[in-house]
Amino acid sequence: MSDFNYEKLWKLLAKKNMKKEDLRLMIGVSSATLARLGKNQTVSMDVLGKICKALKCDVGDIVAYMRDNNVENKDGKR
Repeated sequence: MSDFNYEKLWKLLAKKNMKKEDLRLMIGVSSATLARLGKNQTVSMDVLGKICKALKCDVGDIVAYMRDNNVENKDGKR
């Protein structure tokens, strides 16, 4: 399971009446990159930057970091 979730991106696209393919063509990425986003897999910061520029938003508007609650922090606490 990935630590990243792009549900915010899909909701933003829906709000703007855009399809995933519209976004792909707008930012010039491959279908494979779009598939990675769809599977909540990591993509480069360059791709995230292109999305933010195209949609006029901030990275926090399109991706969430899902912290693993089972990982201990540096103090040994969960």
